[in-house]
Amino acid sequence: MLDRVKDRGLVLLGCGKMGSAMLEGWLAQGVPPGSVHVIEPYPSDWLKSTGVHLNEPLPAAPAIVLLAVKPQMMGAALPQVVALGGGGTLFLSIAAGTTIASFEETFGAATPIIRAMPNTPAAVGRGISAITGNPRATEADLQLAEALLSAVGQVVRLEGEHQMDAVTAVSGSGPAYVFHLIEALAAAGEAEGLPAPLAMQLARATVCGAGELAQQSPETASQLRINVTSPGGTTAAALAVLMDAETGFPPLLRRAVKAAADRGRELGK
Repeated sequence: MLDRVKDRGLVLLGCGKMGSAMLEGWLAQGVPPGSVHVIEPYPSDWLKSTGVHLNEPLPAAPAIVLLAVKPQMMGAALPQVVALGGGGTLFLSIAAGTTIASFEETFGAATPIIRAMPNTPAAVGRGISAITGNPRATEADLQLAEALLSAVGQVVRLEGEHQMDAVTAVSGSGPAYVFHLIEALAAAGEAEGLPAPLAMQLARATVCGAGELAQQSPETASQLRINVTSPGGTTAAALAVLMDAETGFPPLLRRAVKAAADRGRELGK
């Protein structure tokens, strides 16, 4: 699929942390720097060193335009690529809360558009992105989006855009929940008498190690939890608190994810 990019070119609108992570992955996969055109008003030294076309005239009909600017910057950024709409160029957006319909208003309903929700672990190649397209996006377009996004992690397809707010609430915002878990676990360790640096080291390594075990193990998360829980032991005592039906993790995370999804729906309006 990346032959389309090599032949016709790729335009990256915005090259912040997420855009840089993806560009690094593409270059590592063999996409020629000369096939990539980047529009970025504040380029990093790394970006300048890659050999890509930076803030230069764009190709007439690139294979894909990847929109990687923040939602609040879309209004100012999109005019730079609006002339590429309405033809065979695929538009792929990773902007949270910006609907496919809003892009169709800008580029025209005949434009193939795919909306994606990646997450910040993409910066270390461990992200997960969910994608969905408009009726003009073909199977080949979806495969191209998957090929590009797989440079920074896993990719899943959604049934439709109606699932995007839930995805945003689970995997898009989810890394922040995990980072806060590390903060809270370290603070609890401090409260039990551990020095702050040691408590943070233990919390960070424990969460990261457990996540890697969950990723690599063929067992379910539930079974992994059972494996480390001895009846009547210390873990069981803690889980009695964390798994409480009224005050534990399950109802708390349901409320948190719902709040994020509701906010996503509000932003989409």
